[in-house]
Amino acid sequence: MIRPLPVVGMLRAPVRDLDGRQVLVTGAASGIGRAVARHAAERGAVLHLTDVQAEALARVADELRGLGATVATAAPADVSDHEQVRALARDITARSGAMDVVLNVAGIAIWGTVRGLEPEHWRRVVDVNLMGPIHVIEEFVPPMIEAGRGGQLVNVSSAAGIIAMPWHAAYSASKFGVRGVSEVLRYDLRKHRIGVSLVCPGGVDTGMVETVRIAGVDDQSPAFRRAREHFRRRAVSPEQAAASIWRGALRNRYWIYTSPDIRLVHLLQRYFPPGYALAMRIFHAGANRLLPDVERARRAA
Repeated sequence: MIRPLPVVGMLRAPVRDLDGRQVLVTGAASGIGRAVARHAAERGAVLHLTDVQAEALARVADELRGLGATVATAAPADVSDHEQVRALARDITARSGAMDVVLNVAGIAIWGTVRGLEPEHWRRVVDVNLMGPIHVIEEFVPPMIEAGRGGQLVNVSSAAGIIAMPWHAAYSASKFGVRGVSEVLRYDLRKHRIGVSLVCPGGVDTGMVETVRIAGVDDQSPAFRRAREHFRRRAVSPEQAAASIWRGALRNRYWIYTSPDIRLVHLLQRYFPPGYALAMRIFHAGANRLLPDVERARRAA
């Protein structure tokens, strides 16, 4: 007798509120990480914060405690270093038990043309943006499984994990990797009632806009500065991004967008590929006008 396949619906949201929940945030010292931590703090979460920037992390922890938040952990760690993440996880789990929500936010941005990027650029971006979340998943998700009460894993990818952003080859490699890991875990962790959310932010006006490294591009040129100001005008704030992230995560949504433009271009990519290809060609042509003369000369040679 052939048994019918079971009907598999959407996993009911394992975490519906943050009051008293154990929440881990990486990259918590600034930008989106700081904003999601504050959002959770204001809703009663018990926070476990980490970032590679020790002093900035301490300031954020003090700020949140001053608001009455429970910050159980504020410990610096480089997520690209597996041993540091393992030690952090052992300490947190021993003191507080398994996490209810894990947010992989930490990341760096190094952009550039193929001729501008060096091997160490590719390696560092992948080590932090892809291997970092993997290290966190390896060390924090198994205790969640063993605890048996479900939870939510939130991985921050990027618009560059969906579409062909100019100069983003190395960055996209890392963010597409996060997307792939999340796509598998979305189903692997279902039986443990652990939901997975994939965040694909568009423009977010964080400190990264000032510190992003763009190999092969003159970031002091008037054209680049104009482009940066245009980005700022269109970008959402970290607080707006954090609200979108938590709204989606607490409903166990897989795709989470922080701005409607990325949602729309993702729809265009999936349902009208010729239109997407045309838009990307125009996008890249405009961006390439910012390249320095020497790079244009090389490309024409």
